[in-house]
Parts: sequence; C-alpha cells; structure tokens
Amino acid sequence: MAVSSGSTIISEDMTEENVQKVVGFLKKVGVSASLTGQFTSKDFYSSIIRDLLSAHRVERGRVTCFFSVKPLNFYGSMHGGAVGAIAERMSIACARTMVAEDKELFLGEMSISYLSTAPENAEVIVDGSVVRSGRNLTVVATEFRVKKSGKLVYTTRATFYHMPSAKL
Repeated sequence: MAVSSGSTIISEDMTEENVQKVVGFLKKVGVSASLTGQFTSKDFYSSIIRDLLSAHRVERGRVTCFFSVKPLNFYGSMHGGAVGAIAERMSIACARTMVAEDKELFLGEMSISYLSTAPENAEVIVDGSVVRSGRNLTVVATEFRVKKSGKLVYTTRATFYHMPSAKL
C-alpha cells in the first residue's frame, strides 16, 4: 500500500529518512525548479552544445566532430542529455549527406549506450556513419571516443523516417 503526500505517492515501506534523502537530492539537481523564458525557447538544447562541436571531416555517409567535455551535471561529468543532443545533431548531419533536402527527416528512434564517462575537459571524437539508407528510412550509428586514449565512452544508433514533401 502507498500513501500520498500532495501529488507524490510514497511507498509505506520507505522510511521518512530515505524519503527526505531522495527529495533533497532531487531538489539539489533542480528537478522541481521552474524554467525561465530563455530556457523554454524552441530548440534550446542546440544552444547549449552549439559552441562545443567543431567539424573535423564530412563525407558522404560519414561525419566526424570534436568537442571538449564541460562539467554539465551534478556530478561534474558530461550530462547524458548533452550526449543525446550531440548524438542527435551528428545523426541528422550524417543522414543529410545521403538524404535529399526536399525530404523531411523524422527521428523515430534513438538508443544510447553509456559505457563510461568522458573526463572533464577531455577532447572527444564523435564519429557518425550511415549504417543503412533507403527510400523510406536512414539508420545512423555514432561512437564517442576520448581522443587521448581512444577509449569508447558512448555509442548511439538513430533511425530516421523520410517524410515526403507535400505537393500542393
């Protein structure tokens, strides 16, 4: 059985001490903080990563970029959301090397494997490549490696559906 505290449901087998620890942690990381106007604009997360990425190589079906890890989360390591945002941008860039501009891309699925963490201020190589591209969909895989050691830290796979442009 669970009890309700406002809109929060708390299991009866949780001690008050543990509940307070969890609530304190969530408050520290800003889970319940409201966002101001500058953070609610369309495509805001792109502004966060815009200055991080620099293109290294672009060819048909493949894009490679570099970025330096900034402490973006509570633990002083790269935030998983930043990994996702970079992976999405890299995947779109790779897909665009194969898919005509008149086709709109719809991100249908993305998976991310967090294998390790990239250390603060480390330079990371992000290598994206098209795995498959057909008439209706494109699949892109990316790898994030620490430049100095070559260590694989994150991998992603994205599936884009091609949306035909309307002919009115």
